[in-house]
Amino acid sequence: MDVDTVVIGAGAVGLACAAELARRGDAVLVLERHAGFGRETSSRNSGVVHAGIYYAPGSLAAATCVEGRALLYARCRRDGIAHRVTGKLIVATREDELAALEALEKRGLENGAGALALIDGAEVARREPAVRAYAALVSPESGIVDAHGLCASYAAEARRHGAALLYRSEVVALEPIPGGWRVEARGPDGARARLDAARVVNAAGLWADRVARLAGAELPAHRFAKGDYFTVRRVRTSALVYPVPSEAGLGIHLTVDLGGAVRAGPDVEWVDAPRYDVDPRKAACFAEALRRYLPDVRDEDLAPDGAGVRPKLHGPGEPRADFLLDARDPGLVHLLGVESPGLTASEALARRVAAHLARA
Repeated sequence: MDVDTVVIGAGAVGLACAAELARRGDAVLVLERHAGFGRETSSRNSGVVHAGIYYAPGSLAAATCVEGRALLYARCRRDGIAHRVTGKLIVATREDELAALEALEKRGLENGAGALALIDGAEVARREPAVRAYAALVSPESGIVDAHGLCASYAAEARRHGAALLYRSEVVALEPIPGGWRVEARGPDGARARLDAARVVNAAGLWADRVARLAGAELPAHRFAKGDYFTVRRVRTSALVYPVPSEAGLGIHLTVDLGGAVRAGPDVEWVDAPRYDVDPRKAACFAEALRRYLPDVRDEDLAPDGAGVRPKLHGPGEPRADFLLDARDPGLVHLLGVESPGLTASEALARRVAAHLARA
C-alpha cells in the first residue's frame, strides 16, 4: 500500500478524521478537489457551536454534537482558536408556542445540551433589549467559533503527525483491491494518478454521495438546501436568537460574529446544484420573518452577506434525517448528510470513524 489511509475531503470533518488517524499512527493522505481546506460547507455557515437541543435523542447527530461541543471548546482553549460562548435564546413569540419550547427543553436535557432554562418575556427583554418574545429557552452552552481557525487547527495537527494534504485533486475512481482500495484522482491539468490505501474515509461533504457511488455503495443521494444570509444593521444582540423551529428548519435566526456584527439566516431554498448568489430582493422576506421577535428591524437594515449549501438526506416536508456513517465495506467509511451541527460534531465524528477503522 502507498499509504495507510486516504481521507477524501478537507472540510472540518475530513480534517478532523485526518488529525485523529494520524495521531493514532496512520500514514494519512488527504485529497481535496479545491485549492485549500474548508472551501465549501465548512466555511459557508454561521459558525455556531450547537449545544445539542434539536436532534432526536439517541441519534448520531445528537451524540456527536454534545460530545463534539466539549471537544471543540477544549481545542479552542488549547490552540487559541477564536471563539465565544454567547449563549442562545430560542424565542416563542406567542403563548401557543410555549409547548414547543417545553418539548425542546425536554429533548435538549435528554441529549445533554447543558443547563437549559425557560424564561419569560420580561427576562428576554432584560437580557436582549432589541428582542420581544412571550418566553424563551436559554441555552448557555451555545456559542460561535472561527470555522477557518478550527479547520487550520485540525490541518496543523494532522501534519504534525505526518499527514499530507494534496489540494486540487479530485477523486474520480475508487475500487476495492486485495487488502484495501485503489484511489484514482485527477489533478488540475487533467492528469490522473492512482494510489493504493488500506483504508479510505469518504468525507467529501456535498459530494460524499457521489464518491460513495464510485465505490459501488448503494446509499441515499444528497439533496441540496441553499441558505442565504443577510447582515443586519442597527441591531445588536449579545446572544444568538432563534425562533421556535418548524418543519422547514430552524427558521431565520440571528447570529453574531466574533467582531460583534449581526447576521440573519439562513433560509431554505432547495436547489438542483450548489450556487452561492444572494438575491437582494429577499431582504423584505427576511425582515418580515425577523420582525416576529425583532420588531424594530426595517427592510433597509438588511444587506446581502453570503450563502451556503447543506447536504441533506431528506427532501422538503420530510422528517429530518440523521447523519449517516456507513462502514459496511471493509476499510471504507462513508459520511453522508453531515450538515448542521457537523462543524460542532467534527471531532466526535472523527473518533467514531477511527474506531470503526480500527475494528475493520
